[in-house]
Amino acid sequence: MISAIILTKDEEENIGKCLESVKWCDEMIIVDDKSSDRTVEIAKKYKAAVYTNFLDNDFSAQRNFGLSKANNDWVLFVDSDELISDALAYEISNAINLGDQNLPGFNGYYLKRTDFLWGKQLRYGETGNIKFLRLAKKNCGFWEGAAHEKWKIKGRVGSLVNPLLHFPHRTLEEFLKEINFYTDLRAADLYKKKAKVYWWTIIAYPKTKFILNYFIRGGFLDGLPGLVFAIVMSFHSFLVRGKLWQKNMKK
Repeated sequence: MISAIILTKDEEENIGKCLESVKWCDEMIIVDDKSSDRTVEIAKKYKAAVYTNFLDNDFSAQRNFGLSKANNDWVLFVDSDELISDALAYEISNAINLGDQNLPGFNGYYLKRTDFLWGKQLRYGETGNIKFLRLAKKNCGFWEGAAHEKWKIKGRVGSLVNPLLHFPHRTLEEFLKEINFYTDLRAADLYKKKAKVYWWTIIAYPKTKFILNYFIRGGFLDGLPGLVFAIVMSFHSFLVRGKLWQKNMKK
């Protein structure tokens, strides 16, 4: 038995396709951050349980809230711009059945993720070989970290083969808005940890990240989308350190 949990905020363009891909689950839970569009209306048409909860810039707290609402032993976290393919759904079902029989004894599984940017699959760069712990037993751990949150699971953790399908950033404008939001969270998190920033790190980190993503990890092989992705993620690195420097200066 498995519960799928999806966090939402104004996701009317994505939520229907996402829920369609997890309707094989025994329970679908939406944790909504006060959407102002048709997100909740669409979710209810799919008979998903909808809970409204203010994000308050803490994704771990939001995910843990969803975890507390799950009624099944296994929980699958899916983002609203992600899809579960039939092959992955079949693999997850088999993994859960094995887990219930306690054959391999895994309490959680990493899922690979394949990213698509404006119709192009990103096979290289930092997203070319990425995985996240998104499937686990409900009572084996909690999410930690306000930004770049991670699910800390006790016990053995395995990996599945078939990937999540990820369709983020419908436009460059949307991509930049999301980068601005997430760098606010990351800079605030580093500030709380009393991290230091120097002028040369504001220059060196973005430059190094671009070289790593575009050249060393082969992002150039993804064509123009690979170039745009490498530039924006380098800008992400610049914004985090620039915003942290501003916070330290105000102090």
